[in-house]
Amino acid sequence: MKRMIRLIAVVSAVSLIGTFTSGSMRQVRASEAGASQNESNEKPESEMTEEEKAAKAEKEAREKALKEAYELPVQTNEIKNWPEGPGTYGDSAIVMDADSGAILYAKNIDKKEYPASITKVLTALLAFQYGNMEDTVTISDHALSCLGSGYASIGLKAGDKISMEQALYATLLASANEAACAVGETVAAEHDQDYDWFIRQMNTTCKNLGGTNSNFTNTNGVYDENHYTCARDMALIGKALFDYPEFFTICQTEQYAIPASDTVEEHIFQQKHHMLIKDNKDYYEYAIAGKTGYTTEAENTLITLADNGERRLVCVVMRTYGGHTYSDTRALLEYGFQNFRNVDIAENEKKDTYDALEHGACVVLPEEVDFDKLKCKVEIHEGSKREGTATYYYKDNPVGSCEVTVAKDYKQKEIAFSESDKKSIDYKRIVLICTVGVVILMGIGSIIAGIIRKRKRRKRRKRLRKRA
Repeated sequence: MKRMIRLIAVVSAVSLIGTFTSGSMRQVRASEAGASQNESNEKPESEMTEEEKAAKAEKEAREKALKEAYELPVQTNEIKNWPEGPGTYGDSAIVMDADSGAILYAKNIDKKEYPASITKVLTALLAFQYGNMEDTVTISDHALSCLGSGYASIGLKAGDKISMEQALYATLLASANEAACAVGETVAAEHDQDYDWFIRQMNTTCKNLGGTNSNFTNTNGVYDENHYTCARDMALIGKALFDYPEFFTICQTEQYAIPASDTVEEHIFQQKHHMLIKDNKDYYEYAIAGKTGYTTEAENTLITLADNGERRLVCVVMRTYGGHTYSDTRALLEYGFQNFRNVDIAENEKKDTYDALEHGACVVLPEEVDFDKLKCKVEIHEGSKREGTATYYYKDNPVGSCEVTVAKDYKQKEIAFSESDKKSIDYKRIVLICTVGVVILMGIGSIIAGIIRKRKRRKRRKRLRKRA
């Protein structure tokens, strides 16, 4: 009877373990079956040409890089009660709410990355801030000097003259590197400055927006070891662009023509961001602006601004492997649209905290997180005593900010951010697994003990027979 109970316990435990692992095992078997099929179709390496060997090695390296990128941790997935976001085939990715600044999804968002041509959205931002759409842009030898082999261009020549508006269409739609450089030169010249001044303004603007991990050395994203940024900083730049409707007018144009004139030949070019092209398989109805990027060193980069009528988002993916840039972005934007709600700050904050706060200011939270679980940090503006920016956090993750005037007797509580706040441990699962493990070990131990006892009894009987 006891043995029967032990066997039932073992079978139950094994069955329970099987429930946890059956899905994974099916995936493994499917993967192994696919791998076996591929291997059976491949030539033996001894029969391959050098080109085939090189292609095989490149494919294997690519598959390894894809797997490693997908398995990189998503920091927001480690936050207790936060909706689990999708994996991506890139080193870093972010989804930011454009109105509150809340970070809805974070995967290595402060990691240094090469931006490639998404640099050009910052160039456009400065052109909107400091330039004029009717300014004349002259293509210089310096602007053409960046055009190495394979770099995007619309074929402008030294001495060509176009308007600032035309140059920005070329910069944002066709990713024309010479046009982006000329935009920076022209804006600087309008302020009696040189190209280096424009680069300094790029870095200053990024810092003023809250960026802390960027260094821009050119206007177009042509590779330079010292030209880098991160997903968070690029999202902040994208957030700022929502204030410039001309940016969206340009990005929503699928084809544009610079007409022939006395100063330039005709140039016709198209939008490159597939999610903004209606007939493209990657078209996404809520995408309203963005910019593509690629260099060998940067891999694929993409910034996308989206609006579903209820929420405005900025999504940035960096060092993403080809074939996954748009699918990753779509999955991230859908995640951002489907899993969060706006919570009005004024309706939830204590009445004696602020004398005034930004009208309509909200934090963005998942359903399972309440406002009273948030921490708040107020940074008083330089030169002011009571006016500042209040930033709200849930488990160290920023979920929104607003401009405030603190109450006269306001005293900010010291808030300590810790790694332990970010992670939640499923203790019930751990206890269950440990219990199952103990049951299995006990069952196995009992079975082994029973077998040993049986053997001892047999040996005893044999000895007694011999004596008899």
